[in-house]
Amino acid sequence: MSGALDLRAAAVGYGGRAVVAGIDLTVRQGQWLAVVGTNGSGKSTLLRTIAGLIPPVAGAVQVLGASLGRGAPSVSYLSQSHEQGFLLPIRARDVVRMGRWPTRGLVGRLRPGDEVLVDAAMDAMGVRDLAGMPLGTLSGGQCQRVHLAQAACRQADLLLLDEPTSGLDAASRERYLALMDAERARGAIIVSATHDVREAQRADLVLLVAERVVACGPPGDALTAGALAEAFGVVIPGPDGPLVVDPHHGHDHRHGPGPAHVHGRAPGHDHP
Repeated sequence: MSGALDLRAAAVGYGGRAVVAGIDLTVRQGQWLAVVGTNGSGKSTLLRTIAGLIPPVAGAVQVLGASLGRGAPSVSYLSQSHEQGFLLPIRARDVVRMGRWPTRGLVGRLRPGDEVLVDAAMDAMGVRDLAGMPLGTLSGGQCQRVHLAQAACRQADLLLLDEPTSGLDAASRERYLALMDAERARGAIIVSATHDVREAQRADLVLLVAERVVACGPPGDALTAGALAEAFGVVIPGPDGPLVVDPHHGHDHRHGPGPAHVHGRAPGHDHP
């Protein structure tokens, strides 16, 4: 594993229109970058650009030493939407095993070493007991844990995770954070898009966006009350750091504010 994630004067967006511009950062092996902002702020667009699914509007993006579209860096991308369980009657273990397909191919047989990685990833996210259950019968939080296990099973050099703690309860979030620590120790680069300030505080670097770069740097420098207020709207003090009240949660803020939601305190949900 070698190289880093480099963005230089990068702008990301669609149809030649930039959603976020002026991104300059480097994420090295074993580091975790948390991209923080409201819905519609450009977080997912940035991850899709790094994944090579859409081209950058401007600037340069290099992934593990290769420009986008050149070479095939080892990347595991977990989007916000997961459709396998609704398209096919597929079991949870089969979903996790898909993480090994890029290594073995769609028709290649998994080897014993692959199954060891599958087991380890399922253990890490606490879903071994769900192995034989159809994905469509699982709760949202259970599905999310299964897909996080799939992402980890890939053993990729770069993990791109879009709202990875969505639907997770407090215990599952701790499993996820432990998994991220293990991935960093392995030398992987992690980029996660999140609303959760607590999650971002565990990262090495934070990019705070609001259809522009608000702040970039270590969590202590980027997640200040002033920067969070600029990105989210309202910040109130809490016992474990600032709590963010996001008036745009669940809505694209270009279409008007939605109901307020607090980030950085309330646990998620991981029940049937």
